[in-house]
Amino acid sequence: MKQCVFCSQNTKEIDYREVDALRRFISSQAKIIDPKHTGLCAKHQRRIARAIKRARIVGLLPFVRR
Repeated sequence: MKQCVFCSQNTKEIDYREVDALRRFISSQAKIIDPKHTGLCAKHQRRIARAIKRARIVGLLPFVRR
């Protein structure tokens, strides 16, 4: 099993304004990638999902790619 990136870096918060960091966890179709492929723990997967959804609402990330 992969080590969680955020646990290994001891990251406190995941900011929705860091679009480049969030794009690593979005597929080519703008879907949130599941933790089996990203290697995130459950806590950080929930925080990533919340940050991606917030960035979408604000308009920093697309809901759908065409």
